[in-house]
Amino acid sequence: MIIAIDGPAASGKGTLARRLAAHLKLPHLDTGLLYRAVACALLDSRTSLDDVAAATIAARVLKISALDPARLKAKGVGEAASRVAAIPQVREALLALQKDFARQPGGAVLDGRDTGTVIAPDADVKIFIEASAEVRARRRFKELTEGGQNVRYEDVLAGIKGRDARDSGRSIAPLIPAKDAVLLDTTHLDIEAAFRAALSIVEAARAGRERG
Repeated sequence: MIIAIDGPAASGKGTLARRLAAHLKLPHLDTGLLYRAVACALLDSRTSLDDVAAATIAARVLKISALDPARLKAKGVGEAASRVAAIPQVREALLALQKDFARQPGGAVLDGRDTGTVIAPDADVKIFIEASAEVRARRRFKELTEGGQNVRYEDVLAGIKGRDARDSGRSIAPLIPAKDAVLLDTTHLDIEAAFRAALSIVEAARAGRERG
């Protein structure tokens, strides 16, 4: 079973994807980490984020097994990732890597911004997670401050809105729900309620597939 979970920054898609993957005993990939890794490679080498050639090379040599989630979620990497994710050559370089992960025997759970529309358009389950920008900013602010980072809520909110605009407005693989995705608004849901809702969507799809 392939499960594709998409949504904007801090919507809760990553947490839900990890929970579902653990519950269903499926491998999980946070596709956003791939773009963060490309951005991090450029930042580490002090290369411009607009250097298409350097970004493309970084994407081509990327290995999923080498991803370091803790480091890749450091302050500033998300904004940089949003910029390199808009580079068509980078997206093309990472496409096969993500498709291969999705199509492994037994299936997988992937989360990101285009998993249901581009990476796995034939996924058995597609969920698009939504939440208001203000709620998402509060979640991200809490996550960052609990991690020891000194940030202002206003700056986090501005960053969330900026990423929404870039991700939804890019010409290649914009952030939009797949036509057959189930929309799940987590604005007023805690993680347990959101997980139960997501799992019910998966179970309904599984039951429908078995009947078919």
